[in-house]
Amino acid sequence: MPGLLPEGESVPVDGSLPATALSAVGARGFGVYVHVPFCASRCGYCDFNTYTAAELGGGADRESYADTVLAELALAARVLGDTPPPRVDTVFVGGGTPTLLPADDLARILDGIDRTWGLAADAEVSTEANPESVTPASLKTLRAAGYTRISLGMQSAAPGVLAVLDRRHSAGRATAAALEARDAGFDHVNLDLIYGTPGESAEDFAASLDQVIAAGVDHVSAYALIVEDGTRLAARMRRGELPYPSDDVAADRYLAAEAALGAAGFSWYEVSNWARSEAARCRHNLLYWTGADWWGLGPGAHSHVGGVRWWNVKHPSAYARKLAAGQSPGLARELLTADEAHMEDVMLRLRLDSGLPLAALDDAGRAGAGRALADGLLAPAEYAAGRAVLTLRGRLLADAVVRDLLP
Repeated sequence: MPGLLPEGESVPVDGSLPATALSAVGARGFGVYVHVPFCASRCGYCDFNTYTAAELGGGADRESYADTVLAELALAARVLGDTPPPRVDTVFVGGGTPTLLPADDLARILDGIDRTWGLAADAEVSTEANPESVTPASLKTLRAAGYTRISLGMQSAAPGVLAVLDRRHSAGRATAAALEARDAGFDHVNLDLIYGTPGESAEDFAASLDQVIAAGVDHVSAYALIVEDGTRLAARMRRGELPYPSDDVAADRYLAAEAALGAAGFSWYEVSNWARSEAARCRHNLLYWTGADWWGLGPGAHSHVGGVRWWNVKHPSAYARKLAAGQSPGLARELLTADEAHMEDVMLRLRLDSGLPLAALDDAGRAGAGRALADGLLAPAEYAAGRAVLTLRGRLLADAVVRDLLP
């Protein structure tokens, strides 16, 4: 089941923000995230805020969902009022499985965002998709509507691994969908991989990487399997049906991904993401990682504007009821302190290939950076130039490096 949302102070009924948060909306970039909470079935490892048909109550049907999202967008326009962003740089539709909505509904949501705030001329517009939920026709409709990028959940090319993860698509469907997206005219196509699944062999992962490269995509995301409490996969492991993931195996898989993708012309730009070119990098995620503003539409969606972060009620029915009553669907919010903002900035920027300036660290952090350099976790040339940038070994131990750079 979906994980718990954090606690925080109440969101005003009208969703209003402090004047300080509205003083420079979008100065560092502005994005819109749209959460689509529907899934045909729940994958055994997933604790995202998603729901199958059997888990939905009244007011949460797919047919009316686009209208509900547009109602929150209208509320967002009222909240920002006289301080709208200068433009929308990126839009990212995630889930769940966004492409369970009709392509025309996804087009209507994008048109609503453009009419409300205006898409930049070079806006990146992405949607996630499960491979079995798209067709050549639906992909062409999305492309014609203005979607420029698609991220397909492949996870693995090994049937046995897909079975453990409870994925519904066949081993070859993801790469076929990637080719269909290219044929439909998408500028950028990403394939997601998960590594370290119980029963996955080194040969299985190598075959997955081979298929990704052969598909001709220009972006790859690869994540180590994380076993979340409350998921079906966690229950199977507690019962002893499956072994828990191995950190050593995960490290081996990461090194295999770096070697194969690097040889194929990809470069890492974030610890779990590789792109063939600067243009292929996911600009929406870069907004997150560099502290820009974004408005999250949909149940459970998080937003960040001017140092205020808030999150919506989780269940689609509760979300729809709030908006039908003319109220903000926000559940709670927090105003980040300077220390909290600094901590998050270090945590996120260190994961990027550009790293972060050593000058952004306090004395203790710079001492920690010196230790990380001596341990081979930071790149010497970049360190000499005043930046903390992870080496390959540093990427494997990124969380430990972050802890050493923070108080």
